[in-house]
Amino acid sequence: MMLTIDHLAVSALTLEAGVAAVEAALGLSLAVGGVHPHMATHNRLLGLGEVYLEVIAADPAAPRPKWPRWFDLDSFTGAPRLTNWICACDDLEAAVAAAPAGVGVPVDLQRGDLRWRMAVPGDGRLPFDGCFPALIQWQGPHPAARLPDLGARLRRLEVAHPQAEALRAALGLTDPRVVILSGPVKAMRAEIDTPHGMRVLE
Repeated sequence: MMLTIDHLAVSALTLEAGVAAVEAALGLSLAVGGVHPHMATHNRLLGLGEVYLEVIAADPAAPRPKWPRWFDLDSFTGAPRLTNWICACDDLEAAVAAAPAGVGVPVDLQRGDLRWRMAVPGDGRLPFDGCFPALIQWQGPHPAARLPDLGARLRRLEVAHPQAEALRAALGLTDPRVVILSGPVKAMRAEIDTPHGMRVLE
């Protein structure tokens, strides 16, 4: 399974709270995102070169879906924080087959001319307590290419989990920016280079 890091997800109870937290942490303004009618969520975005960051929350203007929202947003509580990372692949079915059980089933999604397929878990919860990445396959333009370049770049993503060795083996990822660490509980930390210096999102 060939995976490449695609983007990071900061979850929040409200989009406004998430945007405020990320903009304060990074000293940069987030771009307009959009809505995801299938999941009743909405987001705002920040370009990080060939990858990007999204702040995502339940959309109060949309009816609640009949299925769990992605990234376990239905169970999210507390302050906005980095909760998930997403990896791209060229063959979503093959990536799902090679991934741990529970990574989800492919769902076709679209917003404007953006089209993608994503593996969405039936219960909204990704393997390894959400430390395993969501899997995505783009079919056309990539959002990062359209975002303003504010000079921000992902330097390092740390993913900590009690089963770090098993998570590392399940990933098969060779991106030097991604470091899998052993820790007592799930934790994520992203180091991001900005024009103001290195900033951290957790």
